[in-house]
Parts: sequence; C-alpha cells; structure tokens
Amino acid sequence: MPVLGRVGIWAGDFDTLPAAGIRHAAATIEDLGYGALWLPELMGREAIAQAAILLAATRRITVAAGMTDIYARDAVTAAAAQRTLDEAFPGRFLLGLWDSHPSLAEEIRGHRFGAPVATMRSYLGALDAAPFGPPATMALPDRVLAALEPGMLALAAERAQGATVQGMPVEYTRTARKALGDDRLLAVTQLCVLSHDREAAAELARTTAAAALPNRRDLLRRLGYEAPEALDARLVDALVAHGRAEDIAHRVQQHLDAGADHVSLHLVAIPGSPSEPQWRQLATHIPR
Repeated sequence: MPVLGRVGIWAGDFDTLPAAGIRHAAATIEDLGYGALWLPELMGREAIAQAAILLAATRRITVAAGMTDIYARDAVTAAAAQRTLDEAFPGRFLLGLWDSHPSLAEEIRGHRFGAPVATMRSYLGALDAAPFGPPATMALPDRVLAALEPGMLALAAERAQGATVQGMPVEYTRTARKALGDDRLLAVTQLCVLSHDREAAAELARTTAAAALPNRRDLLRRLGYEAPEALDARLVDALVAHGRAEDIAHRVQQHLDAGADHVSLHLVAIPGSPSEPQWRQLATHIPR
C-alpha cells in the first residue's frame, strides 16, 4: 500500500488550473509535508493521465486518483493504466474506484447506470482478470473504493485494500471503521472553509453543506440528524469544518481518533482566496 501519511490534500479545484499550475501546486503540497494528493474525476481532466503529470512533477508524495469513474474506462484499460503507473512510480500511485452517478454515466458518457454494488463487484472481477504485458510477474497493485453506503463499504472490506469516504461527519468515520474492520485502510475527506472571518466562513460552509446534502441525506438520518434538509448549524458544522486553522486541525484529529488512518482536506475557498496560502497555514497545525 502506498504511504499516505496522516493528512493529505483533496485537489478538487485542479481542473480550473492549467497544467503548469497543477505541477507547481503538487510540488508545493509535497514540500509542505502533506502525505498524499487526492484527485477526483468528474468532467475535467482524465484521472489517470492527470495522476501521471503530478507523479512526474513530484518526488515522493503519493498521488491518489480517489474517484476514478468506472464508467470512464473499461477494466482492462484501468488495470493497464494502474500497473503502468505502479511500474513507473513504484509505491506512489493509489487507484480509488468510484461507482459514478446516473447523470454522469448516462447523459455524459452514454452508458446504462447499473446497481452500484453489483456493478462495482463485476468491475473488480474484470480488473483482477485483466491481462497486462511485461513485466508479467508484477503483483496486482492496491486499490480502494470510494464508499458511502454500507454495501459499498462491505465490498471494500471484501475486495479492496480499503475505502475512502467523502464529506461525512466524524460519527460516520466510526461507522465506516466498524464496517471495514481493523485491517483495511480508511481514508476520509473533510470539507473545510478556512477563514478568520467567521461570518463569511459560516456562510460558505452552509452553501457547501447544501451541495453535499442530496447524496447523504439518508445516511445522516441514520446518524441521528432527523431533518437534514433543514441544514441547522449543528449539521453544517458536522459536514464542513470552518473557521481558523486550529479548528480544522481539531476536526482532523477527531477523525483520526474515530478510526481514520488518513484525512484529506477538501478546502473550499472564499472567492478571491488562493489555495496555496491556506495549504501553508494548515500545514503548521495539522497532526503529523
């Protein structure tokens, strides 16, 4: 398993930067001591190609394609891509597979969206069976599943080296750890708004929580948030860590104490606030 360290950065805004910009950003994140750089795959850059760019621009940091869409490439191509990067950058690339979203799979990519757990199980079987050229003795590289629902967490425990859980409260980190068991990686992504202006931070945190709510509403009810659609202050705070660097560092520690092995920070910036100073400020506070 690639070494992730305790805290990484979720690069949710890299698709807005030019290629030279993401190379510089990746090198900066590495120099600041973060253990991993996580990438999504939505409608911007292709995930494996972008991971290759970032691996080539850095020396030691782990690059994790944390939401590689299983509808974006067949399993043979995914296996070949993963093994190619594992051969070229040993121990530095982690593949995280995502079951996508109906609108992305059908309206954007032109596929028929299948039942998530069954479709992922089938994809994993095809991934394991996929051929690959020399060196023929290469072991299958590690993988994790992007998982929220209990069924996907159970599949991650059975057929992967762990799971990555996006944008959920600390209470759910405890649930995910129980589902995975003690011998699987649990990486969680924490939504964050960093600002000394608490009013502005709270306003952006609420907007961010509202955007995250649709895919999490039922899970939040099971955690005891009886009316998540109301987005009260307690729920907003549970979903989005906001305020000073110390506040975000405290939330990171809560996830680690609840059973996470690694926490990636998804910084949602107040308009006009560049990311690099925020990475630097957080780097002096995060647990090591």
